[in-house]
Formats: sequence, C-alpha cells, structure tokens
Amino acid sequence: MAEKEKSLNFIEHIVEEDLVAGFSKKQLRFRFPPEPNGYLHIGHASSICLNFGLGLRYDAPVNLRFDDTNPAKEEQEFVDAIKEDVQWLGFEWDKECYASDYFQQLYDWAVELIKAGKAYVESQNSEMIAAQKGTPVEA
Repeated sequence: MAEKEKSLNFIEHIVEEDLVAGFSKKQLRFRFPPEPNGYLHIGHASSICLNFGLGLRYDAPVNLRFDDTNPAKEEQEFVDAIKEDVQWLGFEWDKECYASDYFQQLYDWAVELIKAGKAYVESQNSEMIAAQKGTPVEA
C-alpha cells in the first residue's frame, strides 16, 4: 500500500509558496513568542508543537522570543516555567530573545513610517477612542 501524503496546513502552504518563489531554506527561521506574564496552557502547547514542528520539518532554527512588551510587569518565574515547558515537550530553541531587546529598532521604524506618511500617532484618550468604536448593534 502506498504511503499517504500528508496535507499541509495554511502556514506550510505559505512557506512552500515562499520556497517556490525563490526563498532559500537557509533563510527560514521560526519562533515561539510567549508572553512571560503567566503559566502556559494547552493552547500554548499546540503553538509550541506547531512552531517547533515547522523548524523540524524545514530543518530551520526556532527562536524562543519572549513577547515582553511591558518588561516591568513580566516575572522571571514565568520565563523559567515557559522554558521548562518547551523542554518538557521535547524541543530546544536556537536563540532566546526578548521583544524589549528591539524597542529602539521598533521606535526608529515607527518614526520612519510617520515621516513617510504611512503611520500616525493617535492623540485621543482611551475614552474618546472607545466612544468612536460603537457596539455590535450600534455604529
């Protein structure tokens, strides 16, 4: 009996299209981006398996990139727990990164986009923004 061909998920389709378009497998890099503000749950396990599975499928490195957009509120306890959970699931990451490591670069890009007229800084307070959103039944 012939071996059944595995169907691709939508992310794998995108990767395959990129490879056909000329991207090299050497350019591939994946990441798992947890927020270190709590313990992981079953949904995180699914994401870990997806992201690290892509790394295995395409023989590409996978970074553990903590999404610490508010570093003052993040706790080392959660960082350590996340790392233990990823290892418990049988995965090893290539690099350990933090979003906060890139704040200056992100800020510089934002300034460039604003200067190019492709972004703006919103000056309304949160109440004004909320008032403009409407509701599911009201425009």
